[in-house]
Amino acid sequence: MLYPCWLNFKGHRDTVTSIDFNCNMKQIVTGAMDSCVMIWNLKPQMRAYRFVGHKDAVMSVQFSPSGRLVASASRDKTVRLWVPGVKGESTVFRAHTGTVRSINFSSDGQSLVTASDDKTVKVWTVHRQKFLFSLCQHINWVRCAKFSPDGRLIVSASDDRTVKIWDKNSRECIHSFCEHSGFVNCADFHPSGTCIAAGGTDNTVKVWDIRTNKLLQHYQVHSAVVNSLSFHSSGNYLITASNDSTLKILDLVEGRLLYTLHGHQGPATCVAFSRTGDHFASGGSDEQVMLWRTNFDGTDYREVLRLLALKILDSQLGFLPLKLKTGLKTQLTITHRDLTLTLEGLWLISDYLQSIK
Repeated sequence: MLYPCWLNFKGHRDTVTSIDFNCNMKQIVTGAMDSCVMIWNLKPQMRAYRFVGHKDAVMSVQFSPSGRLVASASRDKTVRLWVPGVKGESTVFRAHTGTVRSINFSSDGQSLVTASDDKTVKVWTVHRQKFLFSLCQHINWVRCAKFSPDGRLIVSASDDRTVKIWDKNSRECIHSFCEHSGFVNCADFHPSGTCIAAGGTDNTVKVWDIRTNKLLQHYQVHSAVVNSLSFHSSGNYLITASNDSTLKILDLVEGRLLYTLHGHQGPATCVAFSRTGDHFASGGSDEQVMLWRTNFDGTDYREVLRLLALKILDSQLGFLPLKLKTGLKTQLTITHRDLTLTLEGLWLISDYLQSIK
């Protein structure tokens, strides 16, 4: 089940493009079209750090597995490695001849993989940022590239409508998945390393078994482009972010939609579970970063809706005395399993909260 304990972080001046958690759960990193990388400290009273260095939009960010470095990829064709402290020190290297859309650390923290509009995927050492090799079979922009959990494979997603699996050692493409009917924006490995998921401009999310190369699941739950996805550490859930402004949590065991979350005003552009799966965070074109808490262990759904309603209303209306909220106009839509709840117009908040206790 989901506990909607939401916090809003405001500081970016344009669309938030990428988001990730530090393994210590004390920081979140975001990148945005405003060319900035921001480190959000989750401890109360600690200010966010704004890192300036990229000369164009930041397209992707990630913490290293140790949490001691942050990598960022930019439309300025460079990659930067930052120390996530108050000084914001960084090293920079030119990685591609086009926009760098994606960056990802290997699980041992020793390698980086990047994806670019120059149609290539490249692998680098973290130490001294030494170029190792390119993967060059895509015929259009490459939006995303990720290492498998064991570091032996790489998955890449492209505007050529394919998702490719590569062997890191042989540097050869093992298989191309061609089921998407539009550009593929995002892809990632299941924590087990045996499956991948991808989403794109055909509004669908697909899950394949990479041992048999068979399509396992196909979800048509969004009404617009799927921008981002993230597996829960248990492997049982997948969260997605879409231009339809929603986040969707998919139950992969039962093969169905579990939750629809309406938080962002406009496209939801990025989403990520924390390493432990206890939280997830999202970013959007509304320039907001939202932090949520998860608990998939059996809370009654009516309590979930009641808590979510209270959080949303407080965020929309401000922390006013309850009597002052009476009669204010608002709209709230929540979907859980097969229940869709929409409230709008003039109503009394306390009456509603009483009704679903």
